[in-house]
Amino acid sequence: MLATISRLSGHATKFAAHSVPCTHSTLRCGGQERAVLLASAKRHHKQHSRRLHIVAMVKARDALEELGDKGAFVRKDSVFRDWVEEGGTFPPEAGRYTLYISYACPWANRCLAVLKLKGLEDAIDVSITHPTWKKTKPDDPEDTHNGWAFADPSDKPFSSPTGFGSFPPTDCVPDPNIGARFIRDLYEKANDTNGKYTVPVLWDKKHNTIVNNESADIVRIFNERFNSVSKKPDVDLYPEALRSEIDGLNEWIYPHINNGVYRCGFAQQQGPYEEAFEELFAALDKVEGILENKKFLTGDQLTEADVRLFMTLIRFDHVYVSYFKTNRNFIHQMPNTARFVKDMYAMPEIASAVNMYHIRTHYQSSHPRLNYFAIISKGPDYWWEKK
Repeated sequence: MLATISRLSGHATKFAAHSVPCTHSTLRCGGQERAVLLASAKRHHKQHSRRLHIVAMVKARDALEELGDKGAFVRKDSVFRDWVEEGGTFPPEAGRYTLYISYACPWANRCLAVLKLKGLEDAIDVSITHPTWKKTKPDDPEDTHNGWAFADPSDKPFSSPTGFGSFPPTDCVPDPNIGARFIRDLYEKANDTNGKYTVPVLWDKKHNTIVNNESADIVRIFNERFNSVSKKPDVDLYPEALRSEIDGLNEWIYPHINNGVYRCGFAQQQGPYEEAFEELFAALDKVEGILENKKFLTGDQLTEADVRLFMTLIRFDHVYVSYFKTNRNFIHQMPNTARFVKDMYAMPEIASAVNMYHIRTHYQSSHPRLNYFAIISKGPDYWWEKK
């Protein structure tokens, strides 16, 4: 680590030397002017070195390390929270932005689904990582972080972080912007100091930086801020008349279902696991009751609340029941909720955002603590595809 900081400081010295304006009058300057020039160079050097030092000292981490008291999983908030807006730093322009996702990630998939529902495929690029995490600093033996990696479909298959399995880069899309090998590279390019390198990422090509990495924000950015370049500007997943109801649904579906499955799967003590388990299934029972007389959560209109819920439900029977120990029952055993999943999947925009190969492969090949040998479970059938 010290060697890394030393190399970065050397780079900062060069940066400072070239950052000071050099004019003919500067070249002819006397002692006082030289002193001012030297002070300016030192100031540039100090500021740039401080920024590089902070980035170098960031400790990379993944979600499994986010633990609270008594072994409970406590997800940390996203840190890039800028918005796209007319007249702002990030205006809505076709061809200017890239959405980075993993098909495996439910948070990223909700953004992809909304992008498609809004008809933004020609306006916003999409880059898709390999489902299996890799070492993000392969040449640094002291940095053990594993995370999202880019791949081309023609690349060789990946193995798990522990060296097991063979997982081809099917349906991957490499980074089109800075040639990043890992999602971590994007965060470091954007001078991240948080150390958690997640998807989704909404990237601005003009400024070469992250606009936003919070899925709930990106869903609303796509819904509201790109209508001028959207093929379906009339689609509104957060209509004003339903906003209070949508917000109310999100307030309990997120902690108890969307994040609830992770609170079960990533808990490291029995008590927090059982608490999350009970809250999860109480919330799922509540959903089952709501959907008894409604097509969608708020009635007949599709909203963001439905998209957010669906991306958890579609993973439930094939991943969460076994892998995260959420095994009271399957979703297909809940008739109203199962019907909802089928209705959602019947929409081409939603179905095209679901890739079960990526979903199953990621969870079971990327977390050595939970599945050391990266053995991918075989069943059951994809019941939502059946008529």
